[in-house]
Amino acid sequence: MLGKQAHVLYDDGKHRCLMFYNLAQGKGIQTNQFLITDRGRGALIDPGGELTFAPLTVAVSNYINLADLDYILASDQDPDAISSLGRWLMQTQASVVCSHLWARFLPHLASQHLDAMHDSGARRILALPDRGGCVTVGGSDLYVIPAHFLHSVGSFNFYDQKSKILFSGDIGSSPGVENQQHPVEDFDQHAKSMKAFHQRYMCSNKVCRLWAEMVTTLDIRAIVPQHGKRFEGENMGRFLDWMYDLKCGVDIVNQKDFQARLIPPTGLHTANAS
Repeated sequence: MLGKQAHVLYDDGKHRCLMFYNLAQGKGIQTNQFLITDRGRGALIDPGGELTFAPLTVAVSNYINLADLDYILASDQDPDAISSLGRWLMQTQASVVCSHLWARFLPHLASQHLDAMHDSGARRILALPDRGGCVTVGGSDLYVIPAHFLHSVGSFNFYDQKSKILFSGDIGSSPGVENQQHPVEDFDQHAKSMKAFHQRYMCSNKVCRLWAEMVTTLDIRAIVPQHGKRFEGENMGRFLDWMYDLKCGVDIVNQKDFQARLIPPTGLHTANAS
């Protein structure tokens, strides 16, 4: 029986996609974690950090033996995506899939664990080229597709061909939105909760358009971000149109954002200096 913080995105009896949410309720930024299982094997997408490790381990164990996890997939290098890396390397035999740009950095998150494993953990980090790739979970293919500069310089999305779900990482996120187990209903209202985040975290309209054009070539049933609610039905098209037209990042920054304000030391610093 599913816990109150797990939601079935897809289940045909052999292939299942689960979303876990609010595992670190009231602490840090809200994140969604995803488990894909197929014929007894599994992959975990963006497992998060220390706040989610313990509850996520318990939750995942309800659906698959940790020994049967083949992959940990990181959409980017952020703490809310993959900072629990060391713990997962110790608790499972899974390989970690990430951008080649972050393969050299992720060991910094797991130095003590790698030492204990005699560096075997480093060999389990699969660095993918910018074009992405594909991994097989059980008998099903999971495609890793480019999402660079949205927001990380090395971001990936994950397309599950069986369920036709696009796990979009930070793209489409609506941090702080409640009831994230439900899909978006009123897109116009929901767009207000996405605007500030996307304007700050997405690089430019150019990459938004490139990404949206790419996604339109896929056969998708849902777009499911790392934060907030998912898009289904006509709201997928509305979201892609919204991304296509979005002005963000370097499009809207100007000289006012780059001013050297030399702030005098506070009284505390002055007292210490004297």
